[in-house]
Amino acid sequence: MAISSLHATTSLHSPCTTNASFRQNQIIFFTTRSNRRGGTRHGGARTFQVSCSVDKPVVIGLAADSGCGKSTFMRRLTSVFGGAAEPPKGGNPDSNTLISDTTTVICLDDYHSLDRTGRKEKGVTALDPRANDFDLMYEQVKAIKEGKAIDKPIYNHVTGLLDPPELIQPPKIFVIEGLHPMFDERVRDLLDFSIYLDISDEVKFAWKIQRDMAERGHSLESIKASIEARKPDFDAFIDPQKQYADAVIEVLPTQLIPDDNEGKVLRVKLIMKEGVKNFNPVYLFDEGSSITWVPCGRKLTCSYPGIKFSYGPDTYFGHEVSVLEMDGQFDRLDELIYVESHLSNLSTKFYGEVTQQMLKHADFPGSNNGTGLFQTIIGLKIRDLYEQIVAERAGAPTEAAKV
Repeated sequence: MAISSLHATTSLHSPCTTNASFRQNQIIFFTTRSNRRGGTRHGGARTFQVSCSVDKPVVIGLAADSGCGKSTFMRRLTSVFGGAAEPPKGGNPDSNTLISDTTTVICLDDYHSLDRTGRKEKGVTALDPRANDFDLMYEQVKAIKEGKAIDKPIYNHVTGLLDPPELIQPPKIFVIEGLHPMFDERVRDLLDFSIYLDISDEVKFAWKIQRDMAERGHSLESIKASIEARKPDFDAFIDPQKQYADAVIEVLPTQLIPDDNEGKVLRVKLIMKEGVKNFNPVYLFDEGSSITWVPCGRKLTCSYPGIKFSYGPDTYFGHEVSVLEMDGQFDRLDELIYVESHLSNLSTKFYGEVTQQMLKHADFPGSNNGTGLFQTIIGLKIRDLYEQIVAERAGAPTEAAKV
């Protein structure tokens, strides 16, 4: 008797099913947007239905404070997976959800339990867990991961209230970006991969001054007061989440310019936890070594203050990590291919893919420094993680059939 085995392969561009036996698995990226306006929970009934397009989605968490570049990071991620994310067609114009061919991005502000007035009356900020409905968040993320559609609340950032919910079908990639994706242990346990954007106080202050004074006419005193008012809750509820992250992008003041206080030249660290399933940290030259590299010269144009890379092992909240660091900024993005050629474990599909992605979004904030470079690299690593998980799941029923 002849025995035949069936093998299914999937990609981010595959249809709902590969054949009668295998369904296309999906990704969920998990993040939250930090907005300090709240909303009351909508009282309408929530419905759950099974989507034909998903078996068990992959869930990714992205956490960061307000104004730390989560939206730009999401745009880079969706670009890696294909297609630009846009608001739902025909839906609520004030929806925070973004949808592309392969991704759905939702905002965890949608799980606020107190509206703007309610938070003011209770004396809490949106960073405070008491202003958020973690039970509903867990319930709906779990449902999506099980391949079920959800009726997700919409937090209206204009009115500060919750609008009627919107139906969310499990997509190939589900992105949630914001404040609390790793705060609740139940939600944290649903994540297949987690990321934290860690912007130092000095850089955050410099960025806020550039934005709020130059673009919004705020005074220096009001900016300082706003930052100080948020700091206790940030330190208590947001910052501790980075200990759970599989990858941290840490943005610091440059060390190439003495006593720099402008925040225009940045030192950026990519902190990658060792031992994470389906994730192999990127390394420079020689894996596990401690290396400092100044690439400026004939193959890389560098104006003052230049560029400096470093790489090596370290510990982070008791975990073994690999750390890749870049200080300085690129003058010419097309020369980034020289740097890319010295990095390994990038999970690219072809030589120069990192450079191509960076050139594609040269107008994005951070494209000339380590923030854009490391966000792009993490996007490629997550794509690889997704494809590995899909391949593993597709192989499981085949092995069972053989037995």
